[in-house]
Amino acid sequence: DYEAKNNAKLVRMGMNTAIAIALHNFPEGLATFVATLADPNVGAVLAIAIGIHNIPEGLCVALPIYYATGDRRKAFLWGVLSGLSEPVAALLGWAILANHFTEDIYAVMFGIVGGMMVVISLKELIPTAHRYDPQDTVVTYSAIVGMAVMSLSLCMFIV
Repeated sequence: DYEAKNNAKLVRMGMNTAIAIALHNFPEGLATFVATLADPNVGAVLAIAIGIHNIPEGLCVALPIYYATGDRRKAFLWGVLSGLSEPVAALLGWAILANHFTEDIYAVMFGIVGGMMVVISLKELIPTAHRYDPQDTVVTYSAIVGMAVMSLSLCMFIV
């Protein structure tokens, strides 16, 4: 059945995204913790910024699960769990890496997680978006706007 296969793909995409975002949140949580130790004001601003950007991340996890299952609670739970990994992973990471943490380890962690997010975006998120927007009325423009926002945010925070 086509609909069952499609729903299974959506659930798989949501779960893969949840795992990738949970891993992606590890260095973010660690960065927030370290920044707070260095300067509580910087840590607070970073925590707020990361909290705001966790909202669309949660939606990326929850929406495919919701559309596949119709279960709002299940979708919400997976979205929340992917975000809760951030503080838990930050504390565990700090406890484990506190004495061994170097810029090289940090760079490797970001590289691995960034690579995972790119693969999920290219292999699952974008093709799924095109499946639901076959005339491409929104997907390409949204991707371009997202890239522009990311680029501007990088330019605005150059110190």
